[in-house]
Amino acid sequence: MVRPASHHPRLTLTASRPGASIDHTYCGLSTLVPAVGVGWGWSGGRSVRRMTETNDFARMDATEQAALVRTGGASPVELVDEAIARIEKLNPRLNAVIHPLFDRARDQAASGALPDGPFRGVPILFKDLFCAVKGDPYHEGTRYLKEAGYRSPRTDELARRYLAAGFAYLGRTNTPELGLIPTTEPDAHGPTRNPWDLSRTTGGSSGGSAAAVAAGMVPVGHANDGGGSIRIPAPCCGLVGLKPSRGRSSLAPTTDPIVNPLVVELCVTRSVRDTAGVLDAVHGAVAGDTVVAPAPSRPYTQEVGADPGKLRIGILTENPLGTGEVHADCVAAAEAAGRLLESLGHHVGTEYPQALASPELVGQFTTMWCTGLPATFAAYEAQVGRPVTAADVEQLTWELAEMGRATSAPALVTALGAAHAYSLGVARWWEEWDLLVTPTLAEPPVELGTFSTPDEPILGFLRAATFVPFTAPFNVTGQPAIQLPLHQSDSGLPHRRAARRGVRSREPAA
Repeated sequence: MVRPASHHPRLTLTASRPGASIDHTYCGLSTLVPAVGVGWGWSGGRSVRRMTETNDFARMDATEQAALVRTGGASPVELVDEAIARIEKLNPRLNAVIHPLFDRARDQAASGALPDGPFRGVPILFKDLFCAVKGDPYHEGTRYLKEAGYRSPRTDELARRYLAAGFAYLGRTNTPELGLIPTTEPDAHGPTRNPWDLSRTTGGSSGGSAAAVAAGMVPVGHANDGGGSIRIPAPCCGLVGLKPSRGRSSLAPTTDPIVNPLVVELCVTRSVRDTAGVLDAVHGAVAGDTVVAPAPSRPYTQEVGADPGKLRIGILTENPLGTGEVHADCVAAAEAAGRLLESLGHHVGTEYPQALASPELVGQFTTMWCTGLPATFAAYEAQVGRPVTAADVEQLTWELAEMGRATSAPALVTALGAAHAYSLGVARWWEEWDLLVTPTLAEPPVELGTFSTPDEPILGFLRAATFVPFTAPFNVTGQPAIQLPLHQSDSGLPHRRAARRGVRSREPAA
């Protein structure tokens, strides 16, 4: 049985220049990630994690579950039934799964209809934002689509690849409205609660998937990231979260990196080897994709355990956007990772890309973020057949959409140009350095409701910038970045580190 990462005493480096990665013994990292974020692992608080401790499947990562199916140690039906039982037991308290699709999953597992892919029979949940499946409920966290009873008219390319890999798709997970803020508390479906502490946020926008994986409902949850939405829930819930390079996985047919350069797709997991295996299964372009990342020289799973040689590693613990102070626990997490790396023979210094320090990026990112919302509303209206009004969406969503409508084309082009110049300045640092280690978050997971400011909704959006200053810069640059659970606070919260190039996971006590 796979043991939690917290039981493993050492890390091993697994990738080579220009990227580095770090591995908790059995689960190495291999994805040429130039930045590593360090996050949380908790043990205290009002948790539900203990409820799954007697179930072996709940503790196994996807790689081990898939191996059981291949060797006859378990059947897809057994894995699916056990996962459904865990969801039915835990979800009333967590509210992670909002569209259960259990009957179909059972039928597919029992009929032998699952493809013979690398993860055949392994249960998975899809976030209810992108990764749509034709005919299934699809709300993107909005009351507008929920009240319309909307179902997707198509299956996205990413969903096809997950299904072709043999995953048993059990349903869809909660997300904040349109993925706009770093907590999963939509009006449409209510808050998702953190398995480590039910009073705390799971992060967002992939918070439903993160809670499900952390609680042991499933070993892998689909997730995506337009400003940190993989890397924020991962530290809040004690998981591995890799944001791949721009163009590494296809966004077809929903969008495209030219139209939406910030968003990438992948997953949250409990082991680095699972993240590598999922990336092997779903990466690559389709005909018509406009941005295509270079193909890897070998499968990502083969990078696990590879010797990277001696690396040059920088550490950044100050808020690069100037939006607030970084909590001492978060600083301690990154510094501890640096000491560990140094003890493994790597050169570790306090250098970091000076171009990252750009308070102006907040305004540029917000311009890019807001201008897509009116187009999203127009797409909804074409499908549902009536206008989106202020009564149909949350106050913050409407105000951000209004800001988008008020933004001129020259202002958007100027913001895109500034983002490109920022990317050039940041990327030059990696000509001399291999890896940047930062905290993933600027403070421990906050209480639910922290970002709710009904009288002035924009204040909640600005408050979010103090919570997550380390993630959005790498959506702007398009570089890969990974969150790894390597630290635990005195209060029991899971700490993670973020890396612009790599690390692994820990487990909640829920």
